[in-house]
Amino acid sequence: MSEPAWLALRSALVDTGVFILWYRGDARARRFFRNQHTIIYYSKVVRKELLRPPISDAERRRIVALLRTMRLVNPDPQIAAAYSELLGRYPYLRDHLADALIAASAWAKNLPIVTVNRRHFEQITEIEVILF
Repeated sequence: MSEPAWLALRSALVDTGVFILWYRGDARARRFFRNQHTIIYYSKVVRKELLRPPISDAERRRIVALLRTMRLVNPDPQIAAAYSELLGRYPYLRDHLADALIAASAWAKNLPIVTVNRRHFEQITEIEVILF
């Protein structure tokens, strides 16, 4: 059996759902996040989604510790321009603004998105979507 595509990536922007799998103890997610060969990025909006209440202090510390091992992508003018462009090209994203910002971050930084939710991203031809 061949390795999953997400395991062979050199770098990737990871969507919230993959972090949730890790938090729930999913072995594949743990393997992915431990992979020394992949530089993992996450969007500021993913951080916000993961750390929003209600979570305990222990849960917050655990998530923050994991995120410290990765690279944060903050919105910048390039991402803002990509965000605006994607909202214009894909009207359905207006109902999924967080996903639009994640997609814009991936597009602007030329990173594939690793996600469990293909349907929010698969229509966007500007980005590479890797299903987890």
